[in-house]
Amino acid sequence: MEAPLYSGFPIDPSAPMGAACVYSVRPRHLAGDDGRPYDAVADALGGLGWTCLTTVRGRREPDEAPEDRQVLRSTVLHISPDSLCWAQWVLADEPFHLGDLPIAWQVSARTDTSSLAAWSAYFTTGVPGEAVADLLAALDAHTQPAAPLVRPELVVDAVTAHGWLRDADQSAGATDPTVISHVSLGEVPPLIQDADPRTLTGEPDEPGPHGWQAWAQLAPDAPYLRAASFSASVPNDLVAAFAASLSSTVSVLRRVVPGASRERLQWRPVG
Repeated sequence: MEAPLYSGFPIDPSAPMGAACVYSVRPRHLAGDDGRPYDAVADALGGLGWTCLTTVRGRREPDEAPEDRQVLRSTVLHISPDSLCWAQWVLADEPFHLGDLPIAWQVSARTDTSSLAAWSAYFTTGVPGEAVADLLAALDAHTQPAAPLVRPELVVDAVTAHGWLRDADQSAGATDPTVISHVSLGEVPPLIQDADPRTLTGEPDEPGPHGWQAWAQLAPDAPYLRAASFSASVPNDLVAAFAASLSSTVSVLRRVVPGASRERLQWRPVG
């Protein structure tokens, strides 16, 4: 039997004292990141054989104790075996927000090892790690990760296959049946990096290139629960891989349940 989640979880009398409860939670698109936005994605990247590099730069005064050192920047970068793709953990770095939420991951790809990023995708806290991991698996398997792919209907088809509804106001958009989660092809927010020259050369009053956006809100004027932004050149099949995972009807395991969407979730204890 499934029931709404509440802030006070019942104690499983068969569980060892102090053991954390694990729940199978759905729908996935509202299940959050389990309070561990780094771990699930980093584990997936490790399984793909991506190299992890960590750089810490700071400032140390003469005669300063090690514990007093001021760390100014910390970068964790995961690089694909062919060096054409990378995923950067940016939450511990310089603050960068999307929809008033801190961005946790930035994923990028390029055409060759001598070029800059052809496109980038950004994921805030609250985005289910399973969806980011499935995007990265598709990226890792992609033969041309920086080659744009037309057919934007791939993204809408991916979510409508899981019961989401096409947006009546535009052809390239869809929402879940509760009208909380959305995917839409529209204007890209500021500071989203892309190699499309229109990103830099367009006039201020002219619409820029469109990219896929995904977000969740309990109401139109409510704070965002999560957000993801794909720059204009991200191949649509990669966005579709993310959207298919995000909208999947398969439950996910969670120890930490987001309070904002808790009453919209269903759960059952595991084990």
